[in-house]
Amino acid sequence: MYKVLGTAATRTMRVLWMMEELGLKYEHLPYPPRSKEILEINPSGKVPALIVEDRVILDSVAIMQFLADKHGGLTYAAGTVERGQQDSFTQFINDELDAIIWCAARNSFILPKEKRVPEIKDTLKWEFERSLSFLGERIGDNEFLMGDKITVPDLLLGHMGGWAKVAGFEIPDGPFQAYFKRMAKRPAYLRASALRADK
Repeated sequence: MYKVLGTAATRTMRVLWMMEELGLKYEHLPYPPRSKEILEINPSGKVPALIVEDRVILDSVAIMQFLADKHGGLTYAAGTVERGQQDSFTQFINDELDAIIWCAARNSFILPKEKRVPEIKDTLKWEFERSLSFLGERIGDNEFLMGDKITVPDLLLGHMGGWAKVAGFEIPDGPFQAYFKRMAKRPAYLRASALRADK
């Protein structure tokens, strides 16, 4: 059985959501970031971590894609053009959205006070909205990023919607208002979200 390490109020939520979408059995160990248990397997202290056959996989996106590939769900096959397009969405979301919100979090409460630059958050909010508009142009009226099939980057982006709201980032009027609401109503998302009581 898989073991998912990390509190559900973190990026671990993405992995829990993936587990629920794929209908996999797993044990959730809600260790917080930088806890003793996490530091033993990840020197950075970040979560999530996945234990597979006594081996560790770190980083939420790597874990999600591993699970999708292993179980043949929420992904296109490696080596196909569709997979290249899917991975392009994943990389864009990581580079242009996730990184922005992570930078805002680091300058709000993660970095030591003397290292924070709170003024950067206005620029980050502007950049987030701009990147979201670029992404909107790419997907048009599609239900999901890749058309009518939900894939790994949809879970990544769907999680970003909630994370952005908590971080004080506004979602501009347009297709993403409905997209995030749709993703947050998925039964698998709701089951994974219920685990946030562990925080």
